[in-house]
Amino acid sequence: MLDPQAQALMQLMIDKGVPPVNTMSPAEARASYRSRRAFTQPDAPDVLRVQDTALSYDDVSIPLRVYHPPAAQAQKSLPALVYVHGGGWTIGDLDTHDVLCRSLCLQSEVVVVSVDYRMGPEHKFPAAYHDTVAAFNWTVAHAASLGIDASRIAIGGDSAGGNLSAAACIGLRDQKGLSVQPAFQLLIYPATIMWQDTASYHANGKGYMLTKESIAYYTENYLRNREDAKDWRASPQLANSHANLPPAFILTAGFDPLRDEGLMYADALSKAGVSSQYICFERQIHGFMTMGRVMQEANTAVSLCAQVLRAQLHTA
Repeated sequence: MLDPQAQALMQLMIDKGVPPVNTMSPAEARASYRSRRAFTQPDAPDVLRVQDTALSYDDVSIPLRVYHPPAAQAQKSLPALVYVHGGGWTIGDLDTHDVLCRSLCLQSEVVVVSVDYRMGPEHKFPAAYHDTVAAFNWTVAHAASLGIDASRIAIGGDSAGGNLSAAACIGLRDQKGLSVQPAFQLLIYPATIMWQDTASYHANGKGYMLTKESIAYYTENYLRNREDAKDWRASPQLANSHANLPPAFILTAGFDPLRDEGLMYADALSKAGVSSQYICFERQIHGFMTMGRVMQEANTAVSLCAQVLRAQLHTA
């Protein structure tokens, strides 16, 4: 059964005449997504300190937002999470995921570095992938000044951000001369294979917010062509090896077209000998994690992710 709160939200969007994302221009879709957050997201909790900054590489400037928990007052070196927002590589920004980043920062007592990577269609694949890798490397390089323990930096994100985080872990594993690897990967209903043909894609591709049409819209905005879908940086499920990757926690939603590919990725990691935890919120829809004002299970899921981060990163 679909969560009644999720059903009520979707009915309200129909009643309000919110157009499907795939019928809007990217600019319109971004504005719509940003404006809806006030209705669906909880109030922003206070953290110790928030800093807006940027990283620069290859003539590219990527905005970052760094969140410090109250624990930073007493501890000189905290774990960190590099967070990569969702939105189909097309929509979303530092503000749309501000509440989630604040919540993870507070509840897991980690420094959160949120990444405003380049998006399609203005910036095609693999720009977002390169920005994600650069953000992790930047966090390692600035760990001391940010009060971060460089050996305890996780990377994670939701949906497209989960895709980019998973791919970045593969790329970082294979990056020559890299002294620090991600300590953990947090993948929230991640996209792991482009142009999927899974049972959940067909069963949940209509009527549950994220549709087949919107998936195609996002994918076409991001990829340059169909051949890009075969690249592991776009489809981490297709990587030649998933061995020697960071431990992972993968969360999916039962009424999500992406559900099966999240499970497939968890299984791929487990088969490769990587410690992998998987959980599915069976009655939920794609994107529910940021909807804690109108869905109780969203807050439960956020707290669960924070608990896992705390257990993985706050080690003796």
